[in-house]
Amino acid sequence: MKVLLTGGAGFIGSHLAEALLAQGDSVISLDDLSTGSLENLEAIKANPKFTSVTGSILDAQLVEKLISSVDGVMHFAAAVGVQKILRDPQGSLLTNIQGSEIVLSIAARLKKRALLASSSEIYGKNPNMPLSEESDRVLGSPLMARWTYSEAKAIDESLARTLFEKEGFKVSIIRLFNTVGPRQSSAYGMVIPSFFKAAMSGEDLVIHGDGSQQRVFGYVSDAISG
Repeated sequence: MKVLLTGGAGFIGSHLAEALLAQGDSVISLDDLSTGSLENLEAIKANPKFTSVTGSILDAQLVEKLISSVDGVMHFAAAVGVQKILRDPQGSLLTNIQGSEIVLSIAARLKKRALLASSSEIYGKNPNMPLSEESDRVLGSPLMARWTYSEAKAIDESLARTLFEKEGFKVSIIRLFNTVGPRQSSAYGMVIPSFFKAAMSGEDLVIHGDGSQQRVFGYVSDAISG
C-alpha cells in the first residue's frame, strides 16, 4: 500500500513510518514540525519508498492532493503534551479539531480508508478500571484548559463515526495510552522523558499530587505492532 501518515515526523509517527516501510509499504509523511523533527526520520530519509512533506493538516488543498495519491491515511498529527496544550489552548484546538475534520472529510469523500489515532485522555477522570471502548467520559470543569485535548479527541472520534454512519467511511479508531520510548521529547511535559532528563542531571523527580496515582504506559514498539 501507499500510505499518507500525518504527524510522520513525530515520536510515534516516525516509528510507524519505519514499520510500514519495513513491511514493504510506501509512506508519505506530512508534518508541520511543530513538535516533530526531521531528525526522527534520519534512518529512513533515503528510502526510495519514503517521502517527507513539510506542511500543515490545516492546508486543505495540500491534504487533498496527498490523499488523492495514496491508498489510505493514518492520521497521527496533533498538538500534544500538557505543556503545549496549556500554553496554546486555542491553537491546539484548531489543529486537533479543524485539522482532523479536513483530513477525515477528504479521506471520506475520496473513499480512502483511514485510521484515527485517539487517546486515553477522552476518558478524563473516569475511576472505573479497567476501561473499555464503551466507558464513560468523566471530565473536570470546562473552564480548565487541561481538558481541551480530551474534548478535541472526542470530537474527532464523533466526526469519524458520523462519516462512517452517513457515508460508509472506512475508518478505524485507536486510543493510545501514554506511549513511551526512544525519540519522545521532554519538552512538552511528557513524564517519562522528563524523569530521565532530571535523573541524568542529578535533579529531583517532580511528582504532582500525593504520589499515590498510577499511570499505564505502553512501549512504542508494542503500540506500533498493535
